Amino acid sequence: MELGIGMFGDVSLDTQTGKYRDASVKLNEILEQVKLMDQVGLDVFAMGEHHREDYAVSSPEILLAAAASITKNIKLASGVTVLSSSEPVKVYEDFSMIDLISKGRAEIFVGRGSFIESFPLYGYDLSDYSQLFEEKLDLLLKINNEDNVTWTGKLRAPMKDQTVYPRAYNEGKLPIWIASGGTPESVLRAAQLGLPLIVAIIGGMPRQFKNLIDFYKQEYINAGHDESKMQIAIHSHTFVSDDQNDIDQYFFNYKSQMDRIGRQRGWAPYSKDQYEGGRSKDGALFIGNANEVADKISEMKELFGLTRFIGHMDVGDPAHDVMMRSIELFGEKVAPIVK
Repeated sequence: MELGIGMFGDVSLDTQTGKYRDASVKLNEILEQVKLMDQVGLDVFAMGEHHREDYAVSSPEILLAAAASITKNIKLASGVTVLSSSEPVKVYEDFSMIDLISKGRAEIFVGRGSFIESFPLYGYDLSDYSQLFEEKLDLLLKINNEDNVTWTGKLRAPMKDQTVYPRAYNEGKLPIWIASGGTPESVLRAAQLGLPLIVAIIGGMPRQFKNLIDFYKQEYINAGHDESKMQIAIHSHTFVSDDQNDIDQYFFNYKSQMDRIGRQRGWAPYSKDQYEGGRSKDGALFIGNANEVADKISEMKELFGLTRFIGHMDVGDPAHDVMMRSIELFGEKVAPIVK
């Protein structure tokens, strides 16, 4: 059972000035936080990709490369790489370099992305949303598994007997996970390809996802893949504090980001009742003291047969010292209990 922390690089809005916090400060705080994750023995750090004013990280690869130079053991993953609007050759090249710098610690979580800003930004047509992902995943896997690539698709120029350099640390191969928001299509794709699956569970009740995870397991076996190599993870909003005041205050960070996104998506304002419901035993928020969070993760491990849990910990841009304490508790108290 691996435990890790994920981030999107949220930057908070100053309501008095109407400006977002300095991205430079945020990026350097993230690097300090990743260094602490490594020191307290966490297994994985995952960095998201966004192209918006309220997030500081548009290129996880750059942040992960910087993190590779100041850490020793922690795995470094994208969480996620929006593959539909990315170039698979460049994705492999960038992550193979991170892998070489870190001596085999790079991973790629690929997804279609729940935000769409990257599509017009990079000149892609949203009507090709699904086909772009399918083609680019096929090409990325071919690059990852074969030294000499010959490939043809409909939305990208073909490759003929070409090799992408440099090759990754472990015989040229990078761990590639399928990241899903819970669509059966994505889960089936991961199972049939024999790829590890990570599911974002950020609302409702996690138990509602059990049929989906069971579906993945059955289709993985039906496709003839080695069951002993099956890897399943979930990614959920997480915050740890032994101070109830910090947990109460985190609601305001959380609400600010959920409402900002919600205004664009037609959601009702986020309420304290939703927050407390999410924090309850059956809810999807892993927010509480170390024992509460550890118990909930352990329950998910038993429910789903997890091999990995990623706690998304910077929703709404909590203060740096608060984040550092949460990371410390996650590594020094939550992880030993779960393991």
